[in-house]
Amino acid sequence: MQNAAPRRFYKTVAATKGTDGWNVTLDGKLLRSPAKKEFNLPTAGLAHAIAAEWDAQTEHVRPLAMPLMQLAATAIDRMGADRARIVAELAGYAGTDLVCYRASEPPSLVEREAQAWDPLLAWLRRRYDVSLVTTSGIVAVAQPPATMEALTKVIGGHDDFALAALATLIQTAGSVIIGLAVAEGEITAEQGAHAAQIDELYQTERWGEDKEAVDRRVAQLAEMVAARRFLDLLTQE
Repeated sequence: MQNAAPRRFYKTVAATKGTDGWNVTLDGKLLRSPAKKEFNLPTAGLAHAIAAEWDAQTEHVRPLAMPLMQLAATAIDRMGADRARIVAELAGYAGTDLVCYRASEPPSLVEREAQAWDPLLAWLRRRYDVSLVTTSGIVAVAQPPATMEALTKVIGGHDDFALAALATLIQTAGSVIIGLAVAEGEITAEQGAHAAQIDELYQTERWGEDKEAVDRRVAQLAEMVAARRFLDLLTQE
């Protein structure tokens, strides 16, 4: 409902250089996180992009229309305080990774999954010397402890801001492999979303389109694009 969103309560927005990074101001007042923490941002690029999101709000302020703001708030409010649990949870996605659970039939879907996912497994082996066990069907397979330990270390090596974006990529795709590949630029966000949607797109071709499914795929792509842009902005001083 349109009226459920709070009205825009500010006139001017700016990105400013602070003593501990970059800040965003609303009518000259420093923006704070939802948990009322100092909203210090690591780069000018990210600060200006978040300021632009606030400035783009019209009569009402819609948080869902500000994905960069949401990611930064998550990094500031959650990542540092709950880092160990979040890292373990993200690494745990490898246990049910989309890329590891393959269809056994029909052959056309088996081939399509292999074309999309095998290169990602090969990249993971080259990049981190890590191999994941794959299976056909729904029977669970355990990943080697050394693999899980290595992935936990890789994920834990990201700072709070990068971790927030990586978490979105992994959770949205349902895959550690796809999330890391997008985060590291091996594939684009669009390619990552497509890789995560292989099975659903195949069923759509066979049985027709469903509006809810379309909306879900569009939202999935938008989240992954926003997370990838967030990572890019972390390098823009």
